[in-house]
Amino acid sequence: MKLLIVSHPCVTPINQQFYAAVEQQTDWDLTIVTPANWNNQYGSQQAPQRWSEFRGQLLSIPVWKPGNIPLHTYRSRFVPLLRSLQPDAIYVHHEAHAVATAQVYLANRLSGRCPIGFYSAQNILKNYPLPFRQAESRVLQTSDFAYPVSQSVKQVLRQKGYQGTATVLPLGVDLDVYNPHSQAEETANRLRTKPEEVLIGYLGRIAEEKGLKTLLHALKQIEDLPWRFVLVGAGSYEAECDRLAQSLNLSDRIQKVGFVPHDQAPEYLSAFDLLVLPSETRPHWKEQFGRVIIEALACGTPVVGSDSGEIPNVIAATKGGVVFPEGQPQALAEQLRALILNPSLRS
Repeated sequence: MKLLIVSHPCVTPINQQFYAAVEQQTDWDLTIVTPANWNNQYGSQQAPQRWSEFRGQLLSIPVWKPGNIPLHTYRSRFVPLLRSLQPDAIYVHHEAHAVATAQVYLANRLSGRCPIGFYSAQNILKNYPLPFRQAESRVLQTSDFAYPVSQSVKQVLRQKGYQGTATVLPLGVDLDVYNPHSQAEETANRLRTKPEEVLIGYLGRIAEEKGLKTLLHALKQIEDLPWRFVLVGAGSYEAECDRLAQSLNLSDRIQKVGFVPHDQAPEYLSAFDLLVLPSETRPHWKEQFGRVIIEALACGTPVVGSDSGEIPNVIAATKGGVVFPEGQPQALAEQLRALILNPSLRS
């Protein structure tokens, strides 16, 4: 079985781990195509690297608009590549409306047509402008399979008219990478300013929709308790967070770490006493899964999450945390207070 995967996330080596597991389970012959140039979500340029356990081909092709997930386009024709590889199936790890998806689907049609399918995490019913709506419709009509990341995403696909096979494929976590870190206690002691401080952590993009404004207002309401907030990540909302923290007189209780590579994330997730994911729904976005939830739980850290998108479903399924109504600092403060004062509840 020859499987071709087209995936911009596979620029990051750890995202190839899933396909390494597929190789181990099936002994299939896998080829991954990924951008040769990519601007990641933290604003830095990234070149593809191989995950050590992935045995198949890793082909990198330059793209136009690197970093733009829906609009990036591969600067090479796929028809010669498909004729050379002759895959038995193609999996496009992109949304149905993306330009790269249309590019691969067109090449597949021109090169002889093998079974082809796509990925989706779009949990809001959106009507895209032309020509994206036409391209999406074509993909939905001609796909042999789809992998929605949740039941709500699957429902959106059905609402849009997709009638093919759709198997819910939740995001996964590699327990060989994400587990209680041996340096967790040392890292925690380095982050604390006082031994009694409870470490409240956030790890991810620093973006307005991630609810950090609500989190800071919640922390203000529990400033009488012994805690320290550890902010791991980077993003466009960072300066605004700094200004808000300063206006709330919380700056001296915040430890900013900045961006850390994926392989260092378990060290911080293990050091946290609890992780907060306070995402807030917007007209064109709500949390599609909340992968950091299962990563934190794998490291032995409980989670406080908002009820945006898939977060409450993930927390309900794992039973590894508590949920608060999104955008409500008072409700979040109450959950944080209970977890800070009750170590056995965190446990």
